Amino acid sequence: MTSKAKNGYTLIELLITITIIVGLSAISFPLGFSIRDKSRQAKCLSNLRQIGVGLQMYLGDHNDYLPELALGRSDKTSEEPVLETVLLGYVENEEVFHCPSDGVEFKKTGSSYNWNITQNGRKITDLSFFGNDNRPEAIPLVSDKEAWHDGKTNFLYADSSSSDKIRFVTEK
Repeated sequence: MTSKAKNGYTLIELLITITIIVGLSAISFPLGFSIRDKSRQAKCLSNLRQIGVGLQMYLGDHNDYLPELALGRSDKTSEEPVLETVLLGYVENEEVFHCPSDGVEFKKTGSSYNWNITQNGRKITDLSFFGNDNRPEAIPLVSDKEAWHDGKTNFLYADSSSSDKIRFVTEK
């Protein structure tokens, strides 16, 4: 008794293989997007930490007084002092001011981040924000211009930490 060797796949085998590939793709694509978004958020938080290091160097050069900056600028040609122009000499390069989830603001204005103007010109040891007096871990200095990270906004706090958690509360 001899049997003939198969020279190919049957239609059923091909359909099963295609079904498995489609199923794995359906699972992996959303996971890939989630991983990409988390990676972008991590890079943004890293940028904010670098801005925090640059701000610490600025404070060292200016007797612990924060700069007096505009919230942001409408385009790159505006000449008012803003985060990305005043701190540029204290950070690695201008890309530090670019959140990877931002596809518009950085190109238009030169920064993905806003400065908290309520802290302009204050001594770093004398900060206050919505009743959070002298609690640097609860006083935001820099934030994303938009909630680019699954509806969340990243913050750089006065203690040089960065997070997407809101740590400040308002007084009642």
